[in-house]
Amino acid sequence: MLIEQSTAQAVAQALLQIEAIKLNIEKPFTWSSGWKSPIYCDNRLALSFPAVRNLVKQGLVDAIKKHFPKVEAIAGVATAGIPQGALVADALAIPFVYVRPKPKDHGMENLIEGKITKNQKVVVIEDLVSTGGSSLKATEALRDAGFDVIGMTAVFTYGFDVAEQQFKKAQVPLVCLSDYNHLIDYALASKSISEAQLTQLKAWRYDPANWSV
Repeated sequence: MLIEQSTAQAVAQALLQIEAIKLNIEKPFTWSSGWKSPIYCDNRLALSFPAVRNLVKQGLVDAIKKHFPKVEAIAGVATAGIPQGALVADALAIPFVYVRPKPKDHGMENLIEGKITKNQKVVVIEDLVSTGGSSLKATEALRDAGFDVIGMTAVFTYGFDVAEQQFKKAQVPLVCLSDYNHLIDYALASKSISEAQLTQLKAWRYDPANWSV
């Protein structure tokens, strides 16, 4: 997993300022997994702010040009990866497809929407990487369809060790525009959180399954 240092601070700052990312230690959020979390991330909000939307788009474009120059198509992970993926594909003037979490239950019953070209070199666009499970399920579907997945770029990651291990095992290079560490560093510098809250936030990051206020 690689964090783009050229965008890490700016993206973290922008997402926090528009409240795409929210921090609340006293009243933590509950994830679908049941985990209690002091952070909630909804990067789709960036789409409603042109300056932030363009910051993210250009960051993804630059990261792909730098790390995956042989890219021939972009694939978005439904649903949050679709709009950014389409914007990036348009900027690069290359084809775009997207991957559903499961096949449609009618019509062509597609799992992948768009033209499937065997052996085409694809970079996957993801909104957020947590444990990596849903992201890698999409790359597996693309590979099963005949695409050559050469990597993934994401807007933000929590940086969990389990994600790092899963991406290595799947042999999918991952490049993220920003991450949890840069976020909490900025939150402290901007006085959005205290030193005591920073300690709590770091504790959650290292053991999210067992964290409590």
